[in-house]
Order: sequence, then C-alpha cells, then structure tokens
Amino acid sequence: MSSVRKTETIPQWKREEVDELVEFIDSFNSVGIVGVAGIPSRQLQAMRRELHGSADVRMSRNTLTVRALEEVDAGVEDLTQYVSGQVALIGTNDNPFGLFKQLEASKTPAPISAGEVAPNDVVIPEGDTGVDPGPFVGELQTVGAAARIQDGSIMVTEDSKVLEEGEVVDDDLANVLTELGIEPKEVGLDLKGVYSEGVLFEPDELEIDVDEYEADIRSAAAAARNLSVNAAYPTAATAG
Repeated sequence: MSSVRKTETIPQWKREEVDELVEFIDSFNSVGIVGVAGIPSRQLQAMRRELHGSADVRMSRNTLTVRALEEVDAGVEDLTQYVSGQVALIGTNDNPFGLFKQLEASKTPAPISAGEVAPNDVVIPEGDTGVDPGPFVGELQTVGAAARIQDGSIMVTEDSKVLEEGEVVDDDLANVLTELGIEPKEVGLDLKGVYSEGVLFEPDELEIDVDEYEADIRSAAAAARNLSVNAAYPTAATAG
C-alpha cells in the first residue's frame, strides 16, 4: 500500500522516470554513483561511448535517483549517501575493481581555472619555460616559482610547489599554468561508491596495486608450501 501511495504523490512523468531508473539498477550486477562535475558535455558523451559494452551511465535528477534506489532497496539504497551535486548512475556486469580501474584509466589531464580547488599539489617543474624574456618572469615569481632569465629564455631553476592540495587557485596562478600548458587536474567519471553482490565499496577499497597483490599471493603460496614440506605434512593444496 505504501508503494501505491508513493506512486500517487508524484507526476506521471516522474513516475515513468523512476520506473526506468529502477529497471536500470535491476539490470546490472554492480551499480554505482559517479561524479560528473566539470566534464564538458562533448567529453562526457565520448566517455559514455568508450564505456559502451562494459558499462552504462544514466543521468537523472538527484531526487528521482534517490527515490529509485530506495524503491529497489536490497542494500542498494546505501548509495543514496553519494547522490549529491552533479552525479549519475553507472551500471556494469564487471566486478567493482574492474570498473574502478577502467574509470581511472579513462581520465584525461585538464587545465584548472581560477576559483577551483587544487585536487593535488601543483608543481611548476624545473626547466626552460620556452617563454622569451619579459614580464612573465615576474608572474612566475609572484606565484612562488623560482624563475630567472638565462640564456635568452625564462628558466625555472628548481621544482616549485606553487599550491597545496585543497587550496584555491587564484587568477595569477591560473594564467601562469595556462601559459605553461600545465594541466594539474584530471577530468573523468569519478566513482563515489559502488554496490555489488551485497557489498558497498568505496574508491579507496578498490584502488589496489595488481602487481603487488599478485606478489603477495605468490609469497603466501610459497610460505604455505614451505610450511607443509618442513612439517612433513603434505596437503592437497600445497603438494602440487
């Protein structure tokens, strides 16, 4: 009865949209929320095409996305905590680790604008800027870079951290970075959380070093084999 009452409280077009979102959520083994803020529409369309066949992205109003997640229930409603700002649903039949790896690999460098928050430390590297002597050397020094004129060019004499992660980019720094062609941020689908087979995963749980993980498995297998041999107690798992 509560479902019927809920249906009657929203306009028909919203009901149809929620139904489509529910169908989307139910059709995948893994469902997540991705941030899409700051991605130009053309680039977003290109990302969706690249994902075609392995994952699908579905955008809607946040309020309707939350309603759909709550209607599906079955644990997937835990994803509602990530529905804030500019986000979308993503669905895949791949495992969450594969999805995270694919999304991270699809991110591309992008310039940063004044007023944005630095996603990481911003460093102007040592070397020749390729800019002829002029006022630009003063602009570099103003933003905190170690710069001087040398051999007919403006040089940065050492790696210079000009902004720390979490700080706001001002106009002067944005102009300097643009002039140097430095793109300190990455643009892409930012996975907030994904629900798969009864488990809610967050990005820090999905970011694993595959080579290190394989090395740990090999090391554990070798240790088990050595223990079996030295204890003179072979087992089906270690004898092979």
